[in-house]
Amino acid sequence: MVNNKKFFAALLIMIFLLAGCKMWLPWQSRTGMARANPESIYQQGLEEYKAGRYKRSIELFQRVKEEYPLSALAIMAEMGIADSFFSGKEYPEAALAYKEFVDLHPTNENLPYAIYQTGMCYLNQLTTIDRDNSEAFKAVKEFERLTARFPDSKFSALADQKIRECRKSMGEKELYIGEFYLKIKKYRASLRRLEKVAHDYANVGLDDQKVKRLITEAQNHLNAATAKKSWWLF
Repeated sequence: MVNNKKFFAALLIMIFLLAGCKMWLPWQSRTGMARANPESIYQQGLEEYKAGRYKRSIELFQRVKEEYPLSALAIMAEMGIADSFFSGKEYPEAALAYKEFVDLHPTNENLPYAIYQTGMCYLNQLTTIDRDNSEAFKAVKEFERLTARFPDSKFSALADQKIRECRKSMGEKELYIGEFYLKIKKYRASLRRLEKVAHDYANVGLDDQKVKRLITEAQNHLNAATAKKSWWLF
């Protein structure tokens, strides 16, 4: 009788294995089995994100995206990946992730947020004043794209403020170059830069009086140099 019981138990296990079924055994963890679904994996990703473990949250969100592409959580996981990169200050990677989201989901309700965050990725890469303005230009492009497409979005109101911030940064860069040329006595080049600041970056928060003073100084040096040159011709 005991042998029969062992036989039927072994037969039952074999049937499950042949049928491709996953049979729970007493020594297996029910918790481990329960985690093998998009909801629990996504939730783990959120928990890791809140704890500041962004690399781990990216891995979990990536699992949801790749293993459960038809799940409603797959789209949310894509945004989770982008936000994790952003919060981890990996701005180039975050910008790519947000752009990919915009390209793949052109009608999604989170589109304004994704475009705004793309602009913020570029804005956060602005460093010292002596660096070029390429990141600022990219940021302005994204913010203007947002305000044009979604003028009533709350993110468009924020984008307007960021556009001003970017333009101020761009103006400061031009002013820095103009002042540098003035110091090394490149007066014509200085005047071009300073006049560009006065024309293109008025009312963005720069010291307009300083700009006017430097323009006058550059012009006076240029006039003096021209007069001296003319005097030697006689």
